[in-house]
Amino acid sequence: MSTIKQILRYKPEVWTIEPDATVYKALELMAEKNVGALPVVQADQLIGVFSERDYARKGILQGRASKDTAVAELMSSPVITVTPETTINECLSLMVDRRIRHLPVVEDERLIGIVTIGDIGKAIISEQQVAIRDLEGYITGRI
Repeated sequence: MSTIKQILRYKPEVWTIEPDATVYKALELMAEKNVGALPVVQADQLIGVFSERDYARKGILQGRASKDTAVAELMSSPVITVTPETTINECLSLMVDRRIRHLPVVEDERLIGIVTIGDIGKAIISEQQVAIRDLEGYITGRI
């Protein structure tokens, strides 16, 4: 069974934001990097996650101005995290149960990446394609 470590090989960068940054700045960074969430880091410690969902539900719907609101006011905290050794199926279960789409990955209390529900879906599809190919080879005698 694959682990998050395999996914992170293809996702070397993680963009973060500080809690005192404005929501507007976070949205700019998210648009520039084409990501749906940013880990919120202060003094090298992961303290929250700011997502498009946080902005929509806690910002827009409450009438908060993005240029006057700090990320810390809207971020989700405490943070649910996984490690590189967490299996893909465990991540999927956690994401479904907690209704979250982004999971920061930590190792030795240090943020090393973030995985999305899309990353998990792609990994599961890839595993299934390999299993199907192997079964077809077995059935047809090619293996």
